Amino acid sequence: MWQKSRQLASLVYTLSRSFPREEVVGLTSQIRRSAVSVPSNIAEGCGRQHPKDAVHFFFIARGSLYELETQFYIAFDQLLLSEAQLELALENLTECKKLLHGFINHYKQKLA
Repeated sequence: MWQKSRQLASLVYTLSRSFPREEVVGLTSQIRRSAVSVPSNIAEGCGRQHPKDAVHFFFIARGSLYELETQFYIAFDQLLLSEAQLELALENLTECKKLLHGFINHYKQKLA
């Protein structure tokens, strides 16, 4: 899950390199922060000793994935991403969501 989310972050950096300069402080910065937040929060959650703390950070990572999804659509709406790029990004994002959902469920079972 951590590796897949790192791959997603790398994809975001690759895709956002072609965004216009006027977006550097806008969408480019925001989309990159969201993408980096996912593996960062997964790593922080895995570093916690209590499953409850871990789940908290996994939920933050999940929120960042939903934020990133919205930013992908906004980039597409603004013609910064092609339909093919959007589909590729969303495929990767969906895979990360599924893996993270399974990880959250695993840790929740530890709490039960």
